[in-house]
Amino acid sequence: MKTLIEHLAQYAAYHRDRRNIATHFIGIPLIVLAVAVLLSRPGVAVLGLWLSPAALTALAAGLFYCRLDLRFGLMMSGLLGLCLWAGAGLAQQSIGVWLGWGIGLFVLGWIIQFVGHYYEGRKPAFVDDIMGLAVGPLFVVAELAFLLGWRDEVREEVEKRAGPSCIRKL
Repeated sequence: MKTLIEHLAQYAAYHRDRRNIATHFIGIPLIVLAVAVLLSRPGVAVLGLWLSPAALTALAAGLFYCRLDLRFGLMMSGLLGLCLWAGAGLAQQSIGVWLGWGIGLFVLGWIIQFVGHYYEGRKPAFVDDIMGLAVGPLFVVAELAFLLGWRDEVREEVEKRAGPSCIRKL
């Protein structure tokens, strides 16, 4: 299994333009939330928890992230928990509300992503490696941590492999 640094560096190589990174701060959370919403049906309430395919997916993703790095994994698990909470709330609404929010967030998130990749001048990372779909949300959390001055040792290793972020001219 690849390490945290290897996953982030591979993903970062497709995301060095700051405008692209900025669009990922909006687009990826929208997509993750949309997936949680759409996978929250069918579901059943058990002891106050909404059990659904979204819960199983979030559990698997949380374990993947924790195995890569406990600190990032716990942050990702908390964020996935918030998405599950929102997804469960929408899944218990009418089909129109559930699908409208789920599909709407999904489409909007991908539009924002493709605007970012227009600036980057590169295709999305998942086109070459499907794991990019799982690493994308972690990349956003890591980039936020780097902006806050956290985990500099990780940022330095990622930049050593992928290069620093910049704004490219079209």
